[in-house]
Amino acid sequence: MTAKWMVYGKKADFNRIAEAFHISPVTARVMRNREVCGEEAIRKYLYGTKEDFYSPTLLKDVEKAADILAERTKEGRPIRIVGDYDIDGVCSTYLLFEALQRVGARVDYEIPDRIRDGYGINEQIIEAAAADGVDTILTCDNGISAVKQLARAKALGMTVIITDHHDIPKEDGRDILPPADAVVNPKQQDCTYPWKEICGAVVAYKLIWVLYQRFGIPEREWEEMVEFAAIATVGDVMKLQDENRILVREGLSRMPRTKSLGLRKLVEKNKLDITHLSAFHIGFVIGPCLNAGGRLQTAKMALRLLLSREEEEADRLAEELKELNDQRKDMTTQGVEEAAAQVEERYMADRVLVAYLPQCHESLAGIIAGRLRERYHKPAIVLTDGEEGVKGSGRSIENYHMFESLVEVKELLTKFGGHPMAAGLSMPRENVERFRRALNDNSRLTQEDLIPKIWIDVAMPMEYVTEPLIRELEMLEPFGQGNEKPQFAQKDVQIRSAKVIGKNRNAVKLSLVTPSGVPVEGILFTEGDRFVEEMGACRKMDVIYYPGINEFNGKRTIQMVIKEYQFR
Repeated sequence: MTAKWMVYGKKADFNRIAEAFHISPVTARVMRNREVCGEEAIRKYLYGTKEDFYSPTLLKDVEKAADILAERTKEGRPIRIVGDYDIDGVCSTYLLFEALQRVGARVDYEIPDRIRDGYGINEQIIEAAAADGVDTILTCDNGISAVKQLARAKALGMTVIITDHHDIPKEDGRDILPPADAVVNPKQQDCTYPWKEICGAVVAYKLIWVLYQRFGIPEREWEEMVEFAAIATVGDVMKLQDENRILVREGLSRMPRTKSLGLRKLVEKNKLDITHLSAFHIGFVIGPCLNAGGRLQTAKMALRLLLSREEEEADRLAEELKELNDQRKDMTTQGVEEAAAQVEERYMADRVLVAYLPQCHESLAGIIAGRLRERYHKPAIVLTDGEEGVKGSGRSIENYHMFESLVEVKELLTKFGGHPMAAGLSMPRENVERFRRALNDNSRLTQEDLIPKIWIDVAMPMEYVTEPLIRELEMLEPFGQGNEKPQFAQKDVQIRSAKVIGKNRNAVKLSLVTPSGVPVEGILFTEGDRFVEEMGACRKMDVIYYPGINEFNGKRTIQMVIKEYQFR
């Protein structure tokens, strides 16, 4: 489907903002396009530090949770952390386990098995905790929907603390909360925390801040843990806005000095430079490796890596996780092709795609759903056979709230949870077709909603670009969900030459000339031979680009990275 190119038209006094903050009007416009409005928001966006983190005490029940944990620690009562098998759950469990050990608690952890247990705490985990004499269950990145399960924990006489960030089930507009002694989740209706879009590891990180204060532990020890809250924020695809953006920037800046042997080994195995890690490296290299254990074996592999103090063990676990991730990539490619074939044979008219792949490894369903969404620009859910019935994961588009859509068909589901943009679910096998039809009947998606839109920040002549402007744009990092890399556009660029390069012929080096006659270097990462064939005799195109610096043989030149193009 041909995408629509759209130029943001948001208004502000860009020259005044530029003068006040000593930046260019272009940068001011990009920030306005990201809804960064007002002097304080702009200051935090450009120059925010850990001093701008919101106070953890704004989280409802966080002080109550810290008090309970402090009391149980001093009394020597056993605490069990129950995490989740994805990157956010692993990082949350790691942070809480390290912190509770630091204050001297009797603490251990449990992470559900993706295949055997499914998402979140279950009654088997609770029964096992009771049998082990556990006094207090502390959930992280899960638990907010486990009403029935945690009622069992209370019936067994256990103390329950929930830390989570997922959407809260509602009835008649009111939160339906599990029975717990403390619930720490910014999405509670009466929670005053100003930024609701933090991940589970950040909720845990804020709880640790309060707990450390109770024990008089220096704040610098808490600050040193920020890198794992940052990894989870990027890995769980949270919006890189407001506090999240500051937190990720702080985390990335500290990673070169990390004390984590496991993180260093994982960076090393992936041939990355720890002094120049970006949100991209976390999201597409480190994160998938940490997730690979939970997808194909056990998430405890990733947790053991992060907890490792022995060089040999850390090296082995990092290598195993990288190999698992490579295996996961191959399996994903196969699954995407099978799902796409199913969609194109049967369901192309559907506005919500539901692909049923019985043999697919259930841990890959979410990744495959994401690829379907990208390919067809439709909400996509991939289902596969679980041990009992069918399990699945979904990924959505901007105009479709996936969690609310699942609430509308909850009578067909055994279990579900998630966000506006992603969800997990299970159901009896016989409900699959009814589920697909019900989602489509209820979708309310228009044809316009299904047309992908590419947003352009500024229609900017390439000759406007200078090295100082490129350096200034780097101040807008880290880029990611909700703080996308800026995109600029220019019409009628002349193609003087196009040369396919790269060992796999997957890039095109372009010699371009702007409409005003200025020569410009360009690079396009794509299937080079197909581009040249598509270009044919065309010698002009409209482009969307991002400016960068190309360094070769000691020479620095400005180079436009072409993101999208249309031949004229």
